[in-house]
Amino acid sequence: MNIFRLAGDMTHLASVLVLLLKIHTIKSCAGVSLKTQELYALVFATRYLDIFTDFVSLYNTVMKLIFLSSSFSIVWYMRSHKIVRRSYDKDQDTFRHWFLVLPCFVLALLVHEKFTVKEVLWTFSLFLEAVAILPQLVLLQRTRNIDNLTGQYVFLLGAYRGLYILNWIYRYFTEPHYVHWILGKTTRSSSYQLDTAHPPFSVRTLAVIDRPGFSSEACSVKISVLMPRKLCVDLSIIGVEKEMLCLHLLGHLQN
Repeated sequence: MNIFRLAGDMTHLASVLVLLLKIHTIKSCAGVSLKTQELYALVFATRYLDIFTDFVSLYNTVMKLIFLSSSFSIVWYMRSHKIVRRSYDKDQDTFRHWFLVLPCFVLALLVHEKFTVKEVLWTFSLFLEAVAILPQLVLLQRTRNIDNLTGQYVFLLGAYRGLYILNWIYRYFTEPHYVHWILGKTTRSSSYQLDTAHPPFSVRTLAVIDRPGFSSEACSVKISVLMPRKLCVDLSIIGVEKEMLCLHLLGHLQN
């Protein structure tokens, strides 16, 4: 994890804590859009479906639990808490937020890593998060009465997205296997490890990311020594089927 990713996570966490502090201590949600909070709850619910199936790290799991629990807690406060819900400005918070959900879902069906429920919903959460702040911005523009905590919450959300952009740029330049979407450029990238100790060479896929809909192009292969009797092959592929590539690669190395 790089410094930009860590700073982005901490800034995002701070934004959530600021909002919870405002709601819990002041018992007011004035200036806060329930529509935005519902969208964020949907974002985290669809993104973190793997929380009980795939363990990455303790840090990763804890952050997922925090964002899930905090987002639904905020929605509960604003909808059901007998004091907090009175301060919610329903007449001003009229953005039709559910109209954002369908286009994001359709886009996720068209543009995704692979067509599975988990991956489509994960992609959907990325698209939805990009527009989830819109109801909050519209509400602030209508009311023009922004208290300090609400202003800090919106500022921290913006800072979190800015730091994540720096994180993506940093990873693009420092991680050879990182697949990026910056400037609309997408490539398939795969990483294979070949064990040369026991011919014929066996290929073990370390990471494969597929992007459909690309025309056939040449692939570039970079081979470097990883450890004794092993080779690490970095592949940057555009439009080449993995099976054909593996056969071509094995034949080339055996010759």
